[in-house]
Amino acid sequence: MEPAKPTPSQALKAFFLMTLGSALVAIGVYFFKFPNHFSMGGVSGLSILLGQVFPSHLVTPATINTVITILFLVLGFLVLDKSFGLKTVYCSLFYSLMIQFLERFCPLSQPLTEQKMLELFFAVILPALGAAILFNMGASTGGTDIMAMILKKYSGMDVGRALLISDVLIAAAALLIFDVETGLFSLLGLALKSVLVDSVIESLNRNKSFTVVTHDPESVCRYINETLHRGATIWQAQGAYTHQEQYVILTALSRHQAVSLRNYLKQTDPHAFMLITNSSEIFGKGFLRA
Repeated sequence: MEPAKPTPSQALKAFFLMTLGSALVAIGVYFFKFPNHFSMGGVSGLSILLGQVFPSHLVTPATINTVITILFLVLGFLVLDKSFGLKTVYCSLFYSLMIQFLERFCPLSQPLTEQKMLELFFAVILPALGAAILFNMGASTGGTDIMAMILKKYSGMDVGRALLISDVLIAAAALLIFDVETGLFSLLGLALKSVLVDSVIESLNRNKSFTVVTHDPESVCRYINETLHRGATIWQAQGAYTHQEQYVILTALSRHQAVSLRNYLKQTDPHAFMLITNSSEIFGKGFLRA
């Protein structure tokens, strides 16, 4: 059975989120990574290093970044074919063109501030947020992600480990090409990025797994179905100590809906036992697609 085609509103929302994610990555890279020489791995980090090794007014880090990104796109088309993904093509091109646009109309000769740590946070947070949004949409800005797809297809290599090693080497190279301070900031930024991307992805997807033990399952399920417009699973149980008949209700809710159900139970069934668990991977109708 083929997956349902997205509605026009869903397609428009996806297009907006992909554009927003790509723009956040481009802004973080251009305004904070490039002027501070934060080479935190990936194509942008490699572009910063090459821009310093081969200094030129024509061959800037932004230009090198665009060239490498497009080369990876072409390689992806040749090697990966249909598995490559139009979303990644769009995001890669938009990201590259936006960096070129910013370089043309917002030229920078020095960092925006003199606070390197502050700029490092924005160099990490903005691309991490953008990358998390794109990951949620099944897209990316290309670059080393495409190389990872190729390696995964043609070798048994641990792709995640290979990319991590390459990112560490690129960040560490800043110690030699620039100075110790810049190299240490780059390594610190890489460590922060690796933690932050996963945290942002989990936060974007976070919902609540809600388990209720109650004597009155009908009113609880009616509220879940009719007011919250969610489904629920119910089964009969028995108290281990009291041996009284109980009912267990399991449902998955958004954060706002979980608060509504909790308040409802406090008012109508104050003796109900509630177990509320954070979950960032709930698959099914109304949540993530499997």
